[in-house]
Amino acid sequence: MKNLILILFVALSVTGFSQQDSLLNEQQNLAEELMNRNGSLTIGGYAQIDYNQPINNNMINNGVLDVHRLVMLFGYKFNSRTNFITEIEFEHVKEVYVEQAFLNYKITNYLNFRGGLMLIPMGIINEYHEPPTFNGVERPSLDNKVIPTTWREIGMGFTGRFNEISLKYQLYVVNGLNGYNDDANFSGAKGLRSGRQKGAESIINSPNFASRIDFYGIRALKIGFSGYFGKSQSSLFNGLDKSDNDLVLQADSSVVGISMFGADLRYNKKGFQLKAQYNYTSINNASQYNKFAGSDLGSALSGYYLESAYNIFELTKIKTELIPFVRYENYNTHFKTNDFITADKNYHTEEIIFGFGWKLAKGAVLKADYQYKKSKAEDDWNNQLNLGIGIMF
Repeated sequence: MKNLILILFVALSVTGFSQQDSLLNEQQNLAEELMNRNGSLTIGGYAQIDYNQPINNNMINNGVLDVHRLVMLFGYKFNSRTNFITEIEFEHVKEVYVEQAFLNYKITNYLNFRGGLMLIPMGIINEYHEPPTFNGVERPSLDNKVIPTTWREIGMGFTGRFNEISLKYQLYVVNGLNGYNDDANFSGAKGLRSGRQKGAESIINSPNFASRIDFYGIRALKIGFSGYFGKSQSSLFNGLDKSDNDLVLQADSSVVGISMFGADLRYNKKGFQLKAQYNYTSINNASQYNKFAGSDLGSALSGYYLESAYNIFELTKIKTELIPFVRYENYNTHFKTNDFITADKNYHTEEIIFGFGWKLAKGAVLKADYQYKKSKAEDDWNNQLNLGIGIMF
């Protein structure tokens, strides 16, 4: 199976690199685009409707049909310097969230102030997650297990770009992930995902820091580096008597230190697309946290993926795009463990996904892919067929 995927990956790569002209990066943040449009009020949105069908030769499984998400975006431009962006998300028809809600103020051409509920700039998908901008029906699993996408927190900071040196930056102070709220929110199975506070009555004990730089000085190539540093938050600090050493120690045991690093690249050249991403998260105090909370959080989480795709209509007069792709993922939420737990092979997973997207128009896509998934504890691959509809406007 790995050999087949390698052949497909190389084939797509060779096809794409034979072209001569560069292709502008399609994965532009919709909120950022809105801030550059004329007019006071702008309305946008995106949606994703999925069909997921597990396939097992020895077993019958129900498929799942789901309006996975419907997001409405509203942008208001107060003047040439001041903008407000918000996204209201409906998930699985029954859940409502605020995905973004931030104020942006342009100080100079190189410096903007941003404050509110903001996406943490870690990896590719967490910021660029509209369905027509990524290949495959579902987002990469790495961005679910190692990066808790869609990850947003309340905070403030600065953004800007220096076109002279082809550099864009983001630097924020935000509230941290909630690691303990009457029970453990972190685990080997879910990683840090359950700690996202999503701007809903978020608590803060100590500030966290998020940053990213993007370099776009090489034609058709964009390289990004991300960092996130701080401590998790805990409900046990609320109303805590500083003189009660036992309670202070107990509260400290419910907190972990988080240092997350990421590197990614996107290459687009005349119909060819190449993406790669690597993430590593170091967890301090994991042993004490697991003993106190009864959890199995690893002391390090790690993962990467490689993806190749090509628009086979690139050299024709056909206006739509048909984009076959292949992606390999490898992620492990027990990349390192402490002396309290033993690494669980079920948390080290490989995935191979191949399929295609048919872009009927800009912002409208039909998707189909086949997914192979296997943990190190399993001998056989788990198979799944995925079909989807994605829109963005």
